[in-house]
Amino acid sequence: MSDIVPRNLAERIVYKTQTFTWGFYAVGALYVVGPVLGWTLAGLAVLVLYLGPAIRPDLRATGRVPPVVWAWIIGMGVMLIALWVGHLNWTYSTGQIIKSTIGWAKGWALVALFPLAGAVLPIRREIYVRGQMVIGLWTLILAPIMLAAPYIGLPERIFTSPLKAVGGPGPEYFSVYFFTWDPGSWTPRWQFYAPWSPFAALLGVVMALFALEERNPRWKAIGLAAATLMILASKSRMGLVGLTACTIGPRLLPFLLKGWAWKLAAGIAASFAVIGPAVARLAGDAVRTFKEARADSTRVRETLQRIAGERWREEAVWFGHGRVQPGPHIVEYMPIGSHHTWWGLLFVKGLVGFLALLVPMVWQTLIAVIDSTRNPRGRLPLGIMMTLILLSFGENVEIEAYMLWPGLMILGLHAREVSDD
Repeated sequence: MSDIVPRNLAERIVYKTQTFTWGFYAVGALYVVGPVLGWTLAGLAVLVLYLGPAIRPDLRATGRVPPVVWAWIIGMGVMLIALWVGHLNWTYSTGQIIKSTIGWAKGWALVALFPLAGAVLPIRREIYVRGQMVIGLWTLILAPIMLAAPYIGLPERIFTSPLKAVGGPGPEYFSVYFFTWDPGSWTPRWQFYAPWSPFAALLGVVMALFALEERNPRWKAIGLAAATLMILASKSRMGLVGLTACTIGPRLLPFLLKGWAWKLAAGIAASFAVIGPAVARLAGDAVRTFKEARADSTRVRETLQRIAGERWREEAVWFGHGRVQPGPHIVEYMPIGSHHTWWGLLFVKGLVGFLALLVPMVWQTLIAVIDSTRNPRGRLPLGIMMTLILLSFGENVEIEAYMLWPGLMILGLHAREVSDD
């Protein structure tokens, strides 16, 4: 059924790693594979740049490193500096500094390494796209047993891999699950190959974005079916928003260049003078319903953000607290600095860390927005950026980069395409 064949070592690594996703998950190895892959591909990219024409023809660099990729590299380097300064300011031990630096290498560093590899290595878009479709195929194959598990008496968690000894944010990154129980409603939720359900939903959004780029109708149907299943079974509000906004938004942007679209927008804007109050009430009701769908989760997240903001302003404006810290009972002991990339950055790395992510993210988004109004190639990177932005308001991007790497590599590839124009 596959008509895509890797042409060089880099394509084989990327394609095979994607197709073995469920296999890696089955042994609890995904959190190990992601950082190893990121540093390996980035090392290969540096080697390709260094050797230039001396390297084998099928691996030669596609060009120079685009400016926005340099922005990612510099930004993530600043993250490391902010980490060190924050640790020193709060007198953490040398052992803790080393441990946090290793955490940076497995998290924030990947946000720069994968775009670098995507920009430099000669890897075609269709390799990433088909790899995601293969993941979708395995997801559909395994879905019946996973969906039936809570109703036929199978355990929630299958096992936790001994690979957890390498260290990580928590045992859930090395655990293999059939499903999990939602503590709020005590109903089953599914997380597939992700460490928790909301993250699985965002991976489903990413898969849908790739599926829309697939040219083979059968593979496209498989990818879209798997993506929809992941989003619905995860029962994530964020996933539902992402499925709609991140897939439709990039395809509507080209209409901004159409005269009739501006006239239509003007007419709609004028009509809001009459229907505006009613629309505002409906929107307010929708937001309340959205929050009340998981009221406990919303309360915990909002409280975490408030505590993180207050402590950042009062205690560590520039370089933060260095690390997340245990939260009180009111937030169910969730770590302060978690569940929100931006508040987490302010709390952990201060304003310096906040800007280190904001600058390259805004730059990359502007590139994707401008290009998507002119060229269909901008749709996928814009959708990925929209997904990352959405993810950043409910999760910590850095601890999920190890699973988002195909999208991060697409960002580098697109930056190269735009810089080559």
